[in-house]
Amino acid sequence: MKAFRDLVESSIATGSLVGVDSLLADDVVFRSPVAFKPYPGKAITTAILNGVSRVFEDFRYVSSIEEDNRSALVFEATVDGVTVNGCDFITTNEDGLISEFTVMVRPMSGAKALMDAMAAQFPQIQADAVAYMEAQQ
Repeated sequence: MKAFRDLVESSIATGSLVGVDSLLADDVVFRSPVAFKPYPGKAITTAILNGVSRVFEDFRYVSSIEEDNRSALVFEATVDGVTVNGCDFITTNEDGLISEFTVMVRPMSGAKALMDAMAAQFPQIQADAVAYMEAQQ
C-alpha cells in the first residue's frame, strides 16, 4: 500500500508514525511475527506500529508487490545491532483502509531481537492504546 509505505519511509526515523491511524480500518487486525494471538483494533495496532518505529534502526523498504487490495512490502532493518529481514503483508478493505496487517521476519536472531525490543516497549504500547481509545471517546 503506497500511502502506508510513504508514511513509514518519511517518518519512521522520528520514532513516531503520526497519522498512521488514518490509514487503518476501525476493525483492523494486526498479526505479530512473535505473538500467537492477533491484536484486533485500531488503537492497539496504531500503538504497536509506533512501538516498532522506536525499535527499528536503519529501516528501509527494498521491494513491494501489489495485487488488487493486497500488498507485500519487503523491508530490512536492524534491532539492537541485529539484522532483520521482513515483510509487511497488508490487505485493504473496500474503503481503501488497512483491514489486515501481518508481519513476518527472519532470521531467528532478528526475530528474537525484535521480540525482546518490543517486549520492553509493551508497557508504553498498552498506555498509548488506552490513551488513543480515551481520545476517541
